[in-house]
Amino acid sequence: MLAFVDALGTARAAVRMSVPSLHRLADLLALARSGEISRRGEVGGYSYAVHGAGCRPAGPDGIDIDVDFTADGTEIFDFWRLRLFGRSRPTPVDPTPKDLRSAVEALDDVLTEVGPGWFTVSGTPQDAVEGRAVHSDPA
Repeated sequence: MLAFVDALGTARAAVRMSVPSLHRLADLLALARSGEISRRGEVGGYSYAVHGAGCRPAGPDGIDIDVDFTADGTEIFDFWRLRLFGRSRPTPVDPTPKDLRSAVEALDDVLTEVGPGWFTVSGTPQDAVEGRAVHSDPA
């Protein structure tokens, strides 16, 4: 789970560094909807695909980080997206829904459930990593 949070933060930072006018990933969605950019492309070393209510950046390593956005641009994700992330890793991981629920509950200082089965990063991931074993991370 922390691996997903970290990958999302890295993708967000790469996009912002590459295109300073983009303050958040949700800006890609707005630009694609307005026709200013393509629904698929590359930015900051990441390929991206804008879809429905979200975007799927993929890192140079091919790892998918799929998120949807709320009306205010908040990044949200569900268990399906976490499993997609896990399956796209160099050493694929395919956690069960029960494993994902346990991992999410263990990170209540980092994640907030914004709706049934939908989460957002709310805490400081760096603080949460301290003392935790990232290698046991199911996603």
